[in-house]
Amino acid sequence: MKKILLLTFVLTSTAIFSQELRLLRGAISENIIVNDTVNETYSLYLPTKFDVNKVWPVAFVMDLKGKGKAAMSMLVNAAEQEGYVLASSDNMSDSLSISENVLIANRMFNSVFSTIPTEKNRAYTVGFGSGAMFASILPTFIGKLDGVISIGAAIGNVEILNPKKPFQFVGLVNRSDYNFTEMNNSKDLLNKLKFPNELIVFDGERLLPESDLIVNAFRMLTLTSMAKGHIVKNDSLVTSSYNRFLTLANNHLSDQKPLLARYQLLDMEKIFNPFMDLDSLKATQKTLKRSTVYRQANRSQNSYFLKESFTKEDYSYYLEEDVISYNYANLGWWNFQMQELDKLDKSANLYERQMSSRLRGYINALVSDNIDFVSAQENVDFEALNLLYMMKTITSPKEFDAYLKVISISSRMEDYGTALFYLEELLKNGYTDKNSLYSLEHTALFRIMPEFNEMVEKYLKSARYDVIER
Repeated sequence: MKKILLLTFVLTSTAIFSQELRLLRGAISENIIVNDTVNETYSLYLPTKFDVNKVWPVAFVMDLKGKGKAAMSMLVNAAEQEGYVLASSDNMSDSLSISENVLIANRMFNSVFSTIPTEKNRAYTVGFGSGAMFASILPTFIGKLDGVISIGAAIGNVEILNPKKPFQFVGLVNRSDYNFTEMNNSKDLLNKLKFPNELIVFDGERLLPESDLIVNAFRMLTLTSMAKGHIVKNDSLVTSSYNRFLTLANNHLSDQKPLLARYQLLDMEKIFNPFMDLDSLKATQKTLKRSTVYRQANRSQNSYFLKESFTKEDYSYYLEEDVISYNYANLGWWNFQMQELDKLDKSANLYERQMSSRLRGYINALVSDNIDFVSAQENVDFEALNLLYMMKTITSPKEFDAYLKVISISSRMEDYGTALFYLEELLKNGYTDKNSLYSLEHTALFRIMPEFNEMVEKYLKSARYDVIER
């Protein structure tokens, strides 16, 4: 292990390579070199109470979108409260293969293990979205990892799970997130494979969990470590955690959300079973399941799950058919579907509104996946790609990149009427970046046309080229 000298506010480490390593406590230290043989770096967060004479649990934050520091920042409060070290690579990317990302992650793991006094059997991965999916496959490939906190994503590949190498899976998901149904359904599989797992389910306008729920996820990892004997049992922590989780369940009941209370109680049964007698908790669950309010809510949610599955099948079928046949005429059907979802968004029924949100997320993910697939082909089908970007302007009208792509591809195909139409739609939706418009790929001829500049003049008050009155 590298020698670490603890200062008042800064950690200084003499690395095995020539660089002196300075690490802050209570703040994120950036651009830490992995080793002297690769050009890779990572960021590290040490809790304010970090002590070099103690061993610490570590959570490795996985991000494939180049936003590792932002993802880590969302976890800092929980890491500080629960006493976890955080680390996140600067070099992983969704443009790399899975094997390349696994190797990058493993090199970071080794660097952190050699730098920080880490606790045996208490190394975890954490992620949001695609980063969470990647985080969930790493324990299968890298045996030194003991669990995953997955925020808004199911396990990346259930087929590679090894029952002989189980790890703890703690999921957090909003019921309005299109990943909710998959994460909800995966509980049965994880239970069958005897993987310890919990699912923290919540509601709210934001799809991401509040900080206190992330704290609960880290607390679950800690309690499981106690139950396994990896750390000394702390009776006070066990009792306070039980009361904290029970209060949350009771709050759900008070808010007339019996299904959320049920999810919470199920997690509590798994977490606290090794520590105490849970007869009263089991009795509470039985009473809840028999209650009219619970049964009505469960029937309602399940009925919308069924309707949602049929609608997803329609989306998938028509998208494939439209792309294969270049069916521009069906764009009106897609627009109608989005209008129907807009109506559901205003429904008085909570489960209907949540279904609408999940369907909107699903169709956007489906279109994006198809865009990625078509774009990755050796001979790109630009007409199919253009149609997909047109769909994207319908399913996500505030995502400006889709309009720009349609304008660019249409200009490439010399379809300037379509390019002009989507230019106006883009500007109507509030786009103001004039410099990007005048440097857009494949539009050299289009942007010197009077029609282009008249449109820019109309919405942005001034054009780069003079508009000549005709």
